[in-house]
Amino acid sequence: MTTTTASRARRAALPWSALLALGTAVFITSLTETLPAGVLPEMSSTLGMSSGATGQTVTVYAVGTASTAIPLSAATASVPRKPLLLAAMTVFLVANTLTAAAPGYAVLLAARFLAGVAAGLAWAILAGYARRIAPPGLEGRAIAIAMTGIPLALSLGVPAGTLVGQHVGWRAAFAAVSVVTLAVIAWIVRSVPATGRPEAANTTRATTRQTMGVPGVAAIMTMVVTFVLGHTIIYAYIAPYLRHAGLGSSTDTILLAFGIACLGSIWYVGRRIDRHLRVLASTGAALFTLSTAAFAVTTAHPVVWAAAAVVWGLGWGGMPTLLQTAAGHAGTRRGPAVADTAQAVLVTLWNAAMALGGIIGGAVLQGIGVTAVVTAASVLGAAGLLTVAVARHRAFPPVRTAP
Repeated sequence: MTTTTASRARRAALPWSALLALGTAVFITSLTETLPAGVLPEMSSTLGMSSGATGQTVTVYAVGTASTAIPLSAATASVPRKPLLLAAMTVFLVANTLTAAAPGYAVLLAARFLAGVAAGLAWAILAGYARRIAPPGLEGRAIAIAMTGIPLALSLGVPAGTLVGQHVGWRAAFAAVSVVTLAVIAWIVRSVPATGRPEAANTTRATTRQTMGVPGVAAIMTMVVTFVLGHTIIYAYIAPYLRHAGLGSSTDTILLAFGIACLGSIWYVGRRIDRHLRVLASTGAALFTLSTAAFAVTTAHPVVWAAAAVVWGLGWGGMPTLLQTAAGHAGTRRGPAVADTAQAVLVTLWNAAMALGGIIGGAVLQGIGVTAVVTAASVLGAAGLLTVAVARHRAFPPVRTAP
């Protein structure tokens, strides 16, 4: 069999319908988290709350995810994956419907926390599920397909939801997410195989301490914290920095360039991740560091900024897939239970870093200035690059040969 024929055979072996269903589930979790940012003025006006208070709906979601991912992962370690995923998506359906119908602020916060809890459970199993249903040697590509939902939610979902919120109302935007969720539940029932059952109930479950003690896992989690912190600091405060640079009117264009580059990065990483994990992780960290450094020193020219945003997107887009794949590879050395716990730890640290990034970025912005925001992001990117270099054997092996 020729190399081309073998490659085609491997691609054909991928369970595309199931992976796309998982990817749409990822899309819903990401869209549910970030949609309030696009309809914040409408929500504030309807509820009679300040923008700051309404913005806490994003924080509450992150708190729900970060505080429950590890406990729920441990509690459901022996539960079959398909019913568990369907349960998580059903909770999303309830939470978004409750959000759309919320009569007041307290109910809204409760609904958002419930959605965050569902996200903590879903994120702890989605990457592992994609990995389990993939053919041997194509686990990374399967995770990449499932993780495409993240940039799609940011680049397409949030703008679409914002448009609906502006013309029909923010409640209609969340109701539309509920409708999509209902369709995804039916898609999962029909297309996703009931495989990937975790270890038997009487098997010893992996604790967080045991998982962090696996060679390479601690380094991967360090990379998660530094990289997500750096990205969140600059992403959350890119608008005021662009205004400071005299490019406030170009914010939409620059973020669009970033979103398109993210999609390209995921496509590229997905095709090569099973063979070149270390090179891709190093390249992603280097591109992110380079782009954020460029933001700090370049002149206020839209073309230069758009180019830097493209480099930023190329470095960031594939990083969630790379980190989840690395965590899965490291954890699998000690069994499926450890791999699942590693994903839960990753989800917890990811959301904690997002929340902390907003706080640190705001403090830097107010205390030092806008230039310090992108400088801090660049330093964190460099720390991530150093982590990949130091942990190159255990956490980010150079080549994983696919059969």
